Amino acid sequence: MSEKERRTEIFVKGLKDGLPIGLGYFSVAFSLGIVAIDAGLDAVQGFFASITVIASAGEYAGFLSIAASASYIELALIMFVTNARYMLMACAMSQRFEPGLKMHHRFLMGFTITDEIFAVTIAQPGYLNPWYTYGVSVASVPLWAIGTSIGIIMGDILPVSVVSALSVALYGMFIAVIVPPSRKSRIIAGIVIICFISSYVFSVIPSLEGITAGTRTIILTVLISALAAVLFPVKEESADA
Repeated sequence: MSEKERRTEIFVKGLKDGLPIGLGYFSVAFSLGIVAIDAGLDAVQGFFASITVIASAGEYAGFLSIAASASYIELALIMFVTNARYMLMACAMSQRFEPGLKMHHRFLMGFTITDEIFAVTIAQPGYLNPWYTYGVSVASVPLWAIGTSIGIIMGDILPVSVVSALSVALYGMFIAVIVPPSRKSRIIAGIVIICFISSYVFSVIPSLEGITAGTRTIILTVLISALAAVLFPVKEESADA
């Protein structure tokens, strides 16, 4: 088998593995498009926002910040904070790269990192092949961007009651993200509750309620995560484990 045929085979495997991810992305992005309407984005802007950011939590926080007329600095900071975990994923992937892998492959693989794309990529045996990641990304990322655009278009057409109902779906996604780890760990469950309470307190205390949603998210995310890391550090597994 030639190198070109091998790349094609690996790319097609990535396409097959990425299609289920893409279908899931489409449904979530549709709801994200509903949120983007409040930020004043049209279908084209929503498409490019999703295909360049590729992050549900990051885009959601970003759209809320835009809707709240946050400054560019606030928007940049909140995107950095909410997407910081991808730097750790990129570091983990870099340890599995074949020595001498060209920089453009490293950059493109890092650019398309999401929770799901990282999960299926890092699960591959041996050195990570960029063509597999490209296949997964080609099958999933466009559906994420298209879903956002269609959500914006349909949000402008559907009745307000339907739009309100669909907007709840995105909150359901976030609940689905936090419930499983919260059930496994009382510490995580407690931190989640503290986050809810702290966010509410910030919004009702007179001296704090004037803080924008973006700045509030940045402060609470950094402060609570830092305190949790200091008070409840994750224990390293022993070498024999």
